[in-house]
Amino acid sequence: MRIAVIGAGIVGVTTAFELARDGHQVTVFERRGSVAEETSFANAGVVAPGYITPWAAPGMPAKVLRHLLSRHAPVRLALPLAPGQLGWMWRWWRACQAPVFAANRAQMYRLARYSQQRLRGLSQALQLAHESTAGYLVLLRSARELAQARASLTLLAELGVDFHLVSGARAREIERGLNPDMPLHAAVHLPQDEVGNCRQFAHALRGEAQRLGGVFRSQRCVIALTAGALPAVAHQAAGGVEPPQQECFDTVVVCAALGATALLKPLGLRLPLLGVFGYSITAPLRHREDFPHLGPTSGVMDERYKVAISRLGQRVRVAGSAELGGRLDQISGAAIQTLHQVLDDWYPGCAQQSQVQRWKG
Repeated sequence: MRIAVIGAGIVGVTTAFELARDGHQVTVFERRGSVAEETSFANAGVVAPGYITPWAAPGMPAKVLRHLLSRHAPVRLALPLAPGQLGWMWRWWRACQAPVFAANRAQMYRLARYSQQRLRGLSQALQLAHESTAGYLVLLRSARELAQARASLTLLAELGVDFHLVSGARAREIERGLNPDMPLHAAVHLPQDEVGNCRQFAHALRGEAQRLGGVFRSQRCVIALTAGALPAVAHQAAGGVEPPQQECFDTVVVCAALGATALLKPLGLRLPLLGVFGYSITAPLRHREDFPHLGPTSGVMDERYKVAISRLGQRVRVAGSAELGGRLDQISGAAIQTLHQVLDDWYPGCAQQSQVQRWKG
């Protein structure tokens, strides 16, 4: 079959590879100059099926409201909300009920486990390097945070997740670079989880898809889809400097994240999507002969601020501060400050601050 894939983020690239591997003729349309230029560009890189959870969780609406006036809130609500976003918030509130949450989390875990298995299988079979390191450590600063985490730990046990609740002292043995002066009550160690460079993996897998005959068309904006026996894709060069072109395919797969909303609405599909923007900072690690364990060994997460710190080769990435709604071009200084603060709490002096790269996506 001739198949069009709209969007070349990590989902679009992996979809294109799998389809090409199955013998299909695949064409990928991407509005940016290369793959993994938006959401997949500088995210946390955490592969942790055991600790994945829906945003729609019992008690989450109250937490969001409490955080409205907090400078270092792990979850932010961009105000004012647009009329369409109010409808989404209502759906989200209903999904926060315990039975819905439990079902959604179990489904997310199964999907995440499959994704991790596929990631490992492809990485090994195709020798795809993506700065991956094994292990994930969730840091609990206080006894209260441990008490709040008990319900999640019970669910991990029910799902059969390999995890260990360890003392603060044991956590410092696992992650030897942790700041000894920062209070650490306990931690959850997930040895089967990992971190990796999402963008690097996407670029490597694109090459494999191309070797199988996949075609990637960069800087091509898909402006409309037409349904039918042979669905049509209307696309033009980024910037709209030429008339649109139209091509027919046997099937179209839309992997355009929020962009899918506008593409599918004319076809009668109304996707209940709201953008959740994340922030990250990335910097080279400093090297000191007198302190060889400067920076993280793999990945850790600060449970209080929901901030992940990942080692990606010789760099450190700090990611978090989820923002519901908002705009891509509006950067929250408070969110960036939170990332710097959490990094300084756990790994003071590990990053070359003069070379920090900020990102929102």
